[in-house]
Amino acid sequence: MRYLRSFILILVITALAACNSSERQPAKAEKPGSVKATKAFVKEFGPAPSVEKGTAYAFVIYFPSAKQPGKVLPFPFFSFDEASLKKVALAKLIGGLGDLKSYQGEIAQPFPAGARLLDLQQSGGSVTAVFSKELAAARTDLGLVNAVVLTLKQFEGVGQVALQVEGAPATTDKQAQKADESVVLPLAPPRLLSVTGMKEKGAATVEEVDAFFDRPVQIKELRLLDADGKPFEGEIFHSVFDMAGVLKPKNPAKFSAGLPVQVRWNVTDKIGRNSSGQTEMMLEVREH
Repeated sequence: MRYLRSFILILVITALAACNSSERQPAKAEKPGSVKATKAFVKEFGPAPSVEKGTAYAFVIYFPSAKQPGKVLPFPFFSFDEASLKKVALAKLIGGLGDLKSYQGEIAQPFPAGARLLDLQQSGGSVTAVFSKELAAARTDLGLVNAVVLTLKQFEGVGQVALQVEGAPATTDKQAQKADESVVLPLAPPRLLSVTGMKEKGAATVEEVDAFFDRPVQIKELRLLDADGKPFEGEIFHSVFDMAGVLKPKNPAKFSAGLPVQVRWNVTDKIGRNSSGQTEMMLEVREH
């Protein structure tokens, strides 16, 4: 199974098998993996993709829009750690999406530098998100409030959300309670995010080249070509969670950071939105 590695969230947990020293136990057939998706995920991105092993969780993080203040843009995320879903979702929301050229100028970053989530307190269906004091100046930003509230309310058992800044009382204001699906912007067709070569730490060459998209997609066509338009040789696979097309290159030594790579694609997301095109990107190389 090929693991999706970029800004997309994956927390890997390892199961340790117990053994009986006094007698040999017969091998048991391994259960197929499953993905449990929130209703918000299914609405925005369709049925969750499958995994070979374990239980994964698919959810949405709503990022504030830069073009339409108060509105939010949904992005898909995945995790294998059920216990920390809410905290991880808010941590990623605070951190933002980084420098994604495909969304340049579209995602706002209302969280001030140094702002962080200190605690999540839940009592019944009410959740209070406690932030560090750096958030005080941005506490009333409508996009920030809507993003926090909708990200948390998608999870089962959360009916009301309050925001609290360190050292101040919690407030369940009207602004937070008005956050609903009406502030979610409709999604455009899938977008190509980056082309990244992945290699083992310390390795001389890449082991795979990933063309990342902004959501799970079905790949109808994906070709990676050099600057002269000649296709790179190798097999193409889907990544785990269907977020990328993965080239297993026949000649991995050709791929180095900054290499111009032309990407030709034709993909469809799980709701039927189609995207096709060709563009050139500079190859990023990352170790894992």
